[in-house]
Amino acid sequence: MSGAACAEGVPLSDVACPGNLAVGADQDGPVSINGKTMQSSAEDDRHFQARTPQASLSISVEDNESVTVKYSARHSPHLVGEAIDD
Repeated sequence: MSGAACAEGVPLSDVACPGNLAVGADQDGPVSINGKTMQSSAEDDRHFQARTPQASLSISVEDNESVTVKYSARHSPHLVGEAIDD
């Protein structure tokens, strides 16, 4: 999706989630899932949301600076992934 809104403060991360989902984010830049850019927004400086009509991601920066992603989609269970590299 071109021109997707980007949440300021999103951490640089690559996260592997169950179900063969690869979530990537550039620092302050776009969030993508399996290479497709998503709309993103900041809830606060440690919590971010990214959405498409079919899926939703909650991105959290933990106290130890690791990144956790919770993924949900229509007709699928909630999945949790953790950063590959901190």
